[in-house]
Amino acid sequence: MEEKKMTFEQALARLEEIVALLEKGDAPLDQSLELYEEGAALVRRCNSALEQAERRVTILMKDQEGTVTEQVFDAGALDEA
Repeated sequence: MEEKKMTFEQALARLEEIVALLEKGDAPLDQSLELYEEGAALVRRCNSALEQAERRVTILMKDQEGTVTEQVFDAGALDEA
């Protein structure tokens, strides 16, 4: 499957396959390098997708009066909690 048409889940699954193949250690050097390069590209793609998703996530909060307000997700606030 062409990398540009992969969903996040497909890219992650392919990355897991690549890691398993490299961990086995029985691939020839040239193939191992190709797998590594493909894996590195998939890592960048997955990280980019996660960063985009994080920017889009919002949290709906109710205030004391019961009014629902939308707030931008702050991953740093979760780390501090």
